Amino acid sequence: MWSEAHHRHADAGDRAEAALCSFWLAFLLMMRGQIAQAGAWLARTESIVASIEPCRARGYLLVPALLRALDAGEPEVARSLAAEAASLAESFTDPDLAAFARLGDAQALIAMGNMGAATAAFDSVMLMVSTGEVGPVVAGVVYCAVILECMQVFDLTRAAEWTDALYGWCEDQPDLVPYRGQCLVHRSQLQQAAGDWSTAFTTAMAACSRLADPPHPALGLARYQQAELHRLRGDYSDAAAAYAQAGAHGQDPMPGLALLELARGDVDAAAAGIRRALGSATTGVSRPALLAAAVDILREARDTAGARAAADELRALADASTSEVLRAMADQAGGAVLLSEGDPGGGLKSLRAAHTTWTRLKMPLETARTSALLGLGCLSVGDRSSAAMELDNAASIFDALGAVPDADRLGRLQQTIEERSRPAAPDKSELTSREIEVLVHVAAGRTNREIAAALTISQHTVGRHLENIFVKLGVNSRAAATAYAYEHRLL
Repeated sequence: MWSEAHHRHADAGDRAEAALCSFWLAFLLMMRGQIAQAGAWLARTESIVASIEPCRARGYLLVPALLRALDAGEPEVARSLAAEAASLAESFTDPDLAAFARLGDAQALIAMGNMGAATAAFDSVMLMVSTGEVGPVVAGVVYCAVILECMQVFDLTRAAEWTDALYGWCEDQPDLVPYRGQCLVHRSQLQQAAGDWSTAFTTAMAACSRLADPPHPALGLARYQQAELHRLRGDYSDAAAAYAQAGAHGQDPMPGLALLELARGDVDAAAAGIRRALGSATTGVSRPALLAAAVDILREARDTAGARAAADELRALADASTSEVLRAMADQAGGAVLLSEGDPGGGLKSLRAAHTTWTRLKMPLETARTSALLGLGCLSVGDRSSAAMELDNAASIFDALGAVPDADRLGRLQQTIEERSRPAAPDKSELTSREIEVLVHVAAGRTNREIAAALTISQHTVGRHLENIFVKLGVNSRAAATAYAYEHRLL
């Protein structure tokens, strides 16, 4: 379509429109991964634009230049190009170009560390999308770019809010397909965070399908998301296969692969993997997730010093960010390490802060995991009632999510706690031979008088033996003593 339109405008002598058509053709080819053809059409656009007065196509050509500046680490140059594109968009009253310019400016602001201005610009351009001011192609591109940026800075609340807003807009345009495969991956991540794991898995599978033919650079990310959902649900073999596929398509399978080893019980392999990953990924958006996983894994490996270092680094990243998610991650990690260090008071304070944030953000898995840690903290200070409540709350959420490994792990913990809370069953040797004789008669339903007659002792002596038996068994009645004796096979 764009090729035909280009030639039609060129034949009619309308070079400005011909250039605009060739740009859009190049852009769409680029989105499909057909880079060589895209480059050829982009070069033709530049050739046409060079020979005519300023036009809309000149503004659109600034977009690839802006992206190159961002890739080169030159956000100031990118902002200058965005401003020039915005000026041309205003001159020609072109909302699509205006949206691209505003998006590029926001991305440059992110790179410069100005999060406040960047998020305001993202909100502004997403408002243009949600109100239908821009065309469907630009709507899809802008949405994907904004969601990607939000996910990278852990602004899940903003990502989810704009996703919901765009859903409503799409309902009125059934032919619109704004989500490329990478956007589907991020949709799946948001659905996972919200606790809708079934839908998240379906979305991840759709992303894999869309990105597979032809293979897209984001296919590895889609496979990684698929692996994460398998792991969380306890499908370890499928998770391992998906992590391998993620790696084959260029996506580092960490920290998920290390967490899979931990779930399988190979703590040494998990610790070695996460340490290697932390040493390789010294910066970048993946760092917080690696650090959070390192805290969990190194605590299990009894490397409290390593867990403390990871928690401290995560806290520093959170303090430099405006993300509530990062702050809750740091609170949870710090609280867990404090428990390991023997400071339940400090640990409970940090964990309570994390729990409050996770609950407000409606992220059930993180809420449940923090509840489990809170339960352990309460138990360590002797508050068994609060511990039981926190652990029961966590178990309920794990069951609802289908988080089988978490539920099983917590179930084993609760069973251990229950067993340790019971009075130890006395050995038969703790009861004297005479006390056992008395207990046999009690179990047979005989009275003190009948027992005294049978054993040729006084009723007073029978009563004293019974008192000793009650103390040793931790009971306060003949019926309870009988039940306890049979339950623990003392008779």
